[in-house]
Amino acid sequence: MAKCGHCRKRKAKRACPALRSEICSACCGRIRNREVSCPPGCRYLSEHGPYQDRRILERKTPLSENRPPEGDDPLRDERLAWLAVQAEAPLRETAGRTPDFNDGDLILALESAKDKLVRGGGRVVLPGGERRAGSPVGEAVWQSLERCRFERSLLLEAGSGGYTFEEKVFVLDRLIAAAKSAARGDFQGRAYIERMLASFEKLKDVSRPSKLILPW
Repeated sequence: MAKCGHCRKRKAKRACPALRSEICSACCGRIRNREVSCPPGCRYLSEHGPYQDRRILERKTPLSENRPPEGDDPLRDERLAWLAVQAEAPLRETAGRTPDFNDGDLILALESAKDKLVRGGGRVVLPGGERRAGSPVGEAVWQSLERCRFERSLLLEAGSGGYTFEEKVFVLDRLIAAAKSAARGDFQGRAYIERMLASFEKLKDVSRPSKLILPW
């Protein structure tokens, strides 16, 4: 039996339409809709995708890891508050135009962005040089984080510049935990999304914002 076309170690047992090669079941589970965009017709996505998503939604978010060294509470740190708002901006746009976009979808998008951040922005290169990313919404969140800079003109705290890896991961963890808490196990609902949308509306109503309003 041929070796896995991804890890080159284990035996290939599944045909991967995204990579256009045979891969092992372990790699299939690890990269499915995270390092590659799986086509809707993939039998393994339809069979195992819902179970994998449920595990992601139900696992605890480790807020104690990757904590930025400055400050005790990110809710009182204007730099991190601004970063969180920028991370949520693509989620707000998607939720506003897609009524079916629910809290579970939002959490999975944040997890996808975190996965890519931890991988250093890497993507799987397919035969012929084609590149594939994971969740499109998660990709948008990741790009927003990468572009984000602290804008002191809108905030109370002085400071400027980019953000560290630890700050980005911590803010994503905080958003994921807040969304899970608001959902209360009902990941098909939009409890967190409605709070997020209301928060953005309040921010728009302030003509000269002096403090960010967050849904946490």
